[in-house]
Amino acid sequence: MGDVLSQSQIDALLNSFSSGGSNALNEEVSAEAEKKVKSYDFKTPKKFTKEQTKIISDIYQIYSRLLSSYLTGTTRLYCKVQVLSIEEQRYFEFNNALPDHVMLGIVDLGVEDEDIIDTTCIMQVSNAITFTLIDRLLGGYGPYAEFERDFTEIEIGLLQRILVRMADILKESWSGYMDISPQIVNIETNSRASQSVPPDEVIVLVTLGIEMANVKNVITICLPAVTMENAMAKFSDQYSLGIKRQDAARVKKRRDEIFRNIQNSPLKIDVVLSETQIDLFDILTLQPDDVIPLNVPITHNATVKINNNLWFDGKLGVSNNKKAIKIDNIYKE
Repeated sequence: MGDVLSQSQIDALLNSFSSGGSNALNEEVSAEAEKKVKSYDFKTPKKFTKEQTKIISDIYQIYSRLLSSYLTGTTRLYCKVQVLSIEEQRYFEFNNALPDHVMLGIVDLGVEDEDIIDTTCIMQVSNAITFTLIDRLLGGYGPYAEFERDFTEIEIGLLQRILVRMADILKESWSGYMDISPQIVNIETNSRASQSVPPDEVIVLVTLGIEMANVKNVITICLPAVTMENAMAKFSDQYSLGIKRQDAARVKKRRDEIFRNIQNSPLKIDVVLSETQIDLFDILTLQPDDVIPLNVPITHNATVKINNNLWFDGKLGVSNNKKAIKIDNIYKE
């Protein structure tokens, strides 16, 4: 049995007949054939939404600009740093992709929060950038020569200063979201011996592209997903609190504005001494000097109604030769 055409294909076929050809149908069929389906891994579902990933991206966009300024000033070379990607993966996938000898800085973010327990992240500098920095700091021109060897004590000492400053810059980039006090706790040069993060731990991998002295390579920052989840929860709480404060201020401002607009509105005020019932015959036979008894004592307060709503009560009297009422009580209801 032949394939069943979709409604869009039928419309394209009719249009092609009216235009004297079938190019439109062929183009649409080929476009549908070129559509790619991205597989979803149910074993490792994504932990972060696009909005949360955007927050991480904003943090490291700031970090990229600060790091670019620092490296430019330190090496006296123009350095361009930018965020290339932010992705989730298992730590062993990241570690397996590293060469045997690579510069790894173990950073304690120093988050003073009981809800965020694991605050360790890994800062990995590619060998191309590492040896370029070493050559430049030792007075060379900075070109990269590929080496497959471990680092010497002098080279580790030189890079330690760079890594310490790179960790300090994290504090500035995170300052708009969370107070942290990052510091380098260890430097490792063997990626296979690094045990800072469990192999099956889900991580957020931030990849920064660096261009320096005609050398292009990357610096990666590995953040445990658990740490970022707890941090994101704090971001959400702060954002919600800010919205609530903003909404409360808006409500108060609007109430004050409404009150200013209506405070000069005229209102009807009635002072009621008492209410009683009387027959229609008695009303028709009333004469001057007749007395109508009320069912309240003489000490009883008169009530004040505004637009037929009870607001106050008070005592009747005289003020400036005019009848007046002195307010005694306010009815809040």
